[in-house]
Amino acid sequence: MRRKIVLGVVLGALVAAAVASASTFTAHVRLGDLVLDAQGGFEPNALPKFENAPIITHGGGKLSTVSGEIPPILDNFVLEFDKHGAVDTTGIPVCTQGKLVATDVPAARRACGDAIVGKGFGKAVVKFPEQGPINVGSPITLFNGPKKGGDDTIIAHAHLDYPGPATFIVPVVIEKINNGVFGYRVNVKIPKIAGGYGHPLSGSATVGRKWTYKGKKHSYISARCETGRFQVKGQFTFKDADNTTLTANFVLPCKVRK
Repeated sequence: MRRKIVLGVVLGALVAAAVASASTFTAHVRLGDLVLDAQGGFEPNALPKFENAPIITHGGGKLSTVSGEIPPILDNFVLEFDKHGAVDTTGIPVCTQGKLVATDVPAARRACGDAIVGKGFGKAVVKFPEQGPINVGSPITLFNGPKKGGDDTIIAHAHLDYPGPATFIVPVVIEKINNGVFGYRVNVKIPKIAGGYGHPLSGSATVGRKWTYKGKKHSYISARCETGRFQVKGQFTFKDADNTTLTANFVLPCKVRK
C-alpha cells in the first residue's frame, strides 16, 4: 500500500544566512527514522524587480537515519521552481547521450566540455547481502542537452568504478509549467546503482554559466525579485515497503536592486 508522507516546510524561518551577495537556506527535517538535510541558494540576491538578471544557483541534500541504518533507496525526485526567472541556452553547444556512453568523468568533460552548465558531486553506499557497506562517489556533470518538445534539457553524467566500471547518464527535461507560483519542473529518475544495491546518500551541484553569443551577453539562469522571494517545491520518493514520498517547500528571500 502506497504511503505518502507530506511535509510542508516554509524556510523563511529557517534561513541560515542571507548576505548582500548571496541568498541561502539550510533545513533539517526528520520523518520517523529518516533525516533529510538540505541546503541551497543563489547569488547575487539583489536583483531587478521587473526584469531578469544573471544568477548562479547551488543546492544539495543529504539523507541519513536516526538509528544509523542505511537510508531507503531514493527512487526519483521532482523539483518545481519559481516562475520569476528563465533558462537561456542560446548559443550553447548541445551534448548528446551518444557522446557520453561508457565514459568516465574526464572523458565525458572532454567530449562535451563546451556544453557544461553545472557541476557537482554525488555519494552513495553499496550494501550487498552479507557484506559490509562500501562508500562510493562520483563527480556529477550537467550538460546542455537537445531540446525536447520546445523545452530545454540537461544530461547528467556520473561514473563509478565499484563494483565494476559503470557510467550513469540521466536525461532531464526542464519542463515549462503553469502551476501557481511555479513555472518550471524537473523530474529526475535515479538510476540503479550496483544492480540495485546502491543507496544514494547525498548530492549537490552548482548550476550557471555566462557567455557572449553574436555580441550579446547571456546567462544560463536568470531571475528577478518581483515578490521578494523565490519558492522551490521538492518531492522525493523512496523505494521501500511503503513507497514513501516526502514533499517539502523551500523559500529563499531576495532583495530588489536599486
